[in-house]
Amino acid sequence: MTTTTQGRAGAQAPAFQIDILVEAGDWPPEATLRDLADRAVEAAVAELGLSGGEPTELSIVFSDDPHVRALNAAWRGKDKPTNVLSFPAFAVKPGDKLPPMLGDIVLAAETVSREAALEGKPLAHHITHLLVHGFLHLAGHDHDAEDEAEAMELLERRALARLAIPDPYA
Repeated sequence: MTTTTQGRAGAQAPAFQIDILVEAGDWPPEATLRDLADRAVEAAVAELGLSGGEPTELSIVFSDDPHVRALNAAWRGKDKPTNVLSFPAFAVKPGDKLPPMLGDIVLAAETVSREAALEGKPLAHHITHLLVHGFLHLAGHDHDAEDEAEAMELLERRALARLAIPDPYA
């Protein structure tokens, strides 16, 4: 399923073609996932202050723990599932113009669902948070160093606040 979003804020926001694949796992309906993806990307784009430019393609794969575990082992050397993985198509630094193909975000159903339940938050809020987090990685942000982590978490909090989603780090 492919959607194109221009952003609710107006025509000056860059357009994103979002390809969604529900590959495996117990996920909400695809229409719900599409809406969550559109809103997450719009909020992250607004928080980053991105404007205009060429359309950018982004792929989001909703999968399961076994697939994400295999990806995590192959690409990061960590033989365990994780909630979200981001695979940038090109190296991008924060503030760079986004390339025509941004990359892929992959989420693991069982881990995402378990975390939402353990943290007592709606599944839709957790999915949205992870989509924002993955998008920020594709846009060049990281959390390897403490100062980078603080800056990225602040962007996440602000993007989620735009959607009336409580601070996931509180």
